[in-house]
Amino acid sequence: MTDILMPALSPTMEEGTLAKWHVKQGDQVRSGDVIAEIETDKATMEVEAVDEGVVAEILVPEGSEGVKVNTPIARLAGEGESAAAPAPKAAPAPTSQTDSARASREQATDPAAKPAPAPAAAPAGATAPAAAQPAAAPAKTADGGRIFASPLARRLAEQKGIDLSALKGSGPHGRIIKADIDAAQAGQARAPAARPSAAPSTAPAAAPRQVQSLEQQGIAPGSYDLVPLDGMRKTVARRMTDSFRDVPHFPLTIDLEIDGLLAARTKINAILEKEGVKVSVNDMVMKAAAVALKRVPEANASYTPEGIAMHHHADIAMAVAVPGGLITPIIRQAELKGLAQIATEAKDLAERARNRKLKPEEYQGGTFSVSNLGMFGIKSFASIINEPQGCIMSVGAGEKRPVVRGDQLAIATVMSVTLTCDHRVVDGATGAKFLAVFKGLLEEPLTMIV
Repeated sequence: MTDILMPALSPTMEEGTLAKWHVKQGDQVRSGDVIAEIETDKATMEVEAVDEGVVAEILVPEGSEGVKVNTPIARLAGEGESAAAPAPKAAPAPTSQTDSARASREQATDPAAKPAPAPAAAPAGATAPAAAQPAAAPAKTADGGRIFASPLARRLAEQKGIDLSALKGSGPHGRIIKADIDAAQAGQARAPAARPSAAPSTAPAAAPRQVQSLEQQGIAPGSYDLVPLDGMRKTVARRMTDSFRDVPHFPLTIDLEIDGLLAARTKINAILEKEGVKVSVNDMVMKAAAVALKRVPEANASYTPEGIAMHHHADIAMAVAVPGGLITPIIRQAELKGLAQIATEAKDLAERARNRKLKPEEYQGGTFSVSNLGMFGIKSFASIINEPQGCIMSVGAGEKRPVVRGDQLAIATVMSVTLTCDHRVVDGATGAKFLAVFKGLLEEPLTMIV
């Protein structure tokens, strides 16, 4: 049997909701088939099978919440295995004391194993019936360890003369699957994977900060409603706490006069109206930020323990408010795209973000973030850095303000922008240089395309 595990569909995912099964017990499954839908802290995504066989058992029903990553959610029977629901971990009779101890440990530690309903125990010293057909001995590594491989992979390896011990499995828990056999046949065999340690590390985790309950802080029980934290809110809380605590950051604020920008936007939208495209101020902000990052590449960087990563393209992450939190879909290589394309992509990404339909690659890996609260009338604010990015730009509302030109007082539409910088990557001079270039681009929009 092959366990199908709850996948980690994003680096921050710790648990998820098994929203829907696309298969049922007895269904034939092939590698690449969509078998389930998982709701993560960021989106709802389809899960594909990595092995093939028949669905022997559904362990976690659809609609289950808080399913931990790597928890078995179903079992797959390979060729020659019964697709009937198996008895809980009723392994073949052990052939030695060592095998018996190993079988006991596996049954005791398997999180998906159901407790056996007190089956009649075989008398001490009893062996399997003589008529029973002995199971084929599993393949072994050079040091006597068992090689984990699907039945199909074993059969193909035997047919093609491939040594399973020379392969590193890409299936769950390093299990060798058909794709690994195909890769080996093409001359892409990899070194064997390091065997997992017999027991996980038991080093105690750092004690969490103790937080007093509301009652301990004088708030009467029953005077409030408690809304449970969902996966997205937990993730946002953890990541923002880590970033604010661990990243040495500082803000830089600048005012821009955007009357020229608004006039240019009106003309652009008149041209694009027949195509059904409407460019927003935020689209123009992202384009200007991308161009400025290419002109000041030191600001388009990330801190790593090995050195400063200088990014080749400006992948702009735009903050989108969704029920329960915030997500940052990404406009890839924004410096190379026109305003119409940026506007079209931004609209599509924002809509799918609100419906939790983004793929992980659509919200992971940005190099710079833009957060705009101008539509809510917020004049100025400073965002928390979205690691590992080196900067995040906070955009306020454009409003009429008095400005001084020469010795004369005038009225202009002014927008305040704050750049929060990771001081390990972007120092004050670099941040100021970036903002100066960004200001010039927004106040004279034609320079974005020159």
